[in-house]
Amino acid sequence: MSVAPTALDRLVNAASLPTLGLELPLDNDWGATRLRADRAAGRPFGVPDLTRHAELARLADELGFAGLWVRDVPLYDPERFGDAGSVFETFTHLGHLSAVTERAVLGTAAVVLPLRQPLLVAKAAATVDVLSGGRFVLGLASGDRPVEYPLFGVDFQSRGAAFRRGVEILRAAWARHIDGAGMELPGLGLDADRHLDVLPKPTGPSVPLAIAGHAQQSAEWISRNADASLDYPRPLGALRLKTREWQELTAGTPKPYLTPMQLDLTRDPSTAATPIRLGLRTGHQALIDRLRAMGELGVAHVSFNLRPGDRPVEEVLHELAETVLPHFPSPGTAAGADATGVVAS
Repeated sequence: MSVAPTALDRLVNAASLPTLGLELPLDNDWGATRLRADRAAGRPFGVPDLTRHAELARLADELGFAGLWVRDVPLYDPERFGDAGSVFETFTHLGHLSAVTERAVLGTAAVVLPLRQPLLVAKAAATVDVLSGGRFVLGLASGDRPVEYPLFGVDFQSRGAAFRRGVEILRAAWARHIDGAGMELPGLGLDADRHLDVLPKPTGPSVPLAIAGHAQQSAEWISRNADASLDYPRPLGALRLKTREWQELTAGTPKPYLTPMQLDLTRDPSTAATPIRLGLRTGHQALIDRLRAMGELGVAHVSFNLRPGDRPVEEVLHELAETVLPHFPSPGTAAGADATGVVAS
């Protein structure tokens, strides 16, 4: 009996080439032209234009991007951080995306677990997983904005311990039980014979978990408890060290390494790659070279944040789809394969 591919399987190309996704919102509000226009109109920095959010997400899905990732920014802080992230409430947004897309994996990058009730996260994540047909990856983080924690009644310094407890609760909530038994959470005083459970159950044994950064944990703990690493963008030299460490820690059970990248794609395809904050300004030729090098180092998936660019987002999506995506096919979109990854005869 064949095992259905997980959402993470859909992000991993067996040919050691990264699959490519997008980080939402799909906007260019950090580009120079928009910055000037927003400043002149009195619009705040860091709040994207979401007028076409569903249309652009649907387009990205149709063009063949492997994943669409949303962020979790509970509170907009214009003074200290100036970035509202994806704006919409994370799981509500994902429910909508599951209805307007058909192929792309949906993921969080990443839910701040210590600020949320883990049992409600378990229910929300399993719901998105079921509604999307098993296309969901739950990225988790411990958070890095101290101002938020007291407002949610959480101690910032204890967020690492809260994160570990949260992951334990998630796994217990998603587990299937026999003979009518319920969840068992000794730390919360809940025994299996109380017959309490969280529904729905995920489409697979668990919702795949990707842990962002260190989440106040050791690398060894993450390698045991995560299904994937979702780590920050790095120059190739530093990336080599991180992927090597991850490969050594997960040698017994290989797990994918995922990373985002801020991208300012120029109209000139021959523009050399130059660093920008957390990413590159580049033409598509040098981008292809960089992505191949990342794949050789063990990166399984790269998600582009297009907000630093100055070009219309739709134009960039089409150029990436026409010139870059064919070099980095997703398992279900390779030449000769249908949407399920079955090669046509």
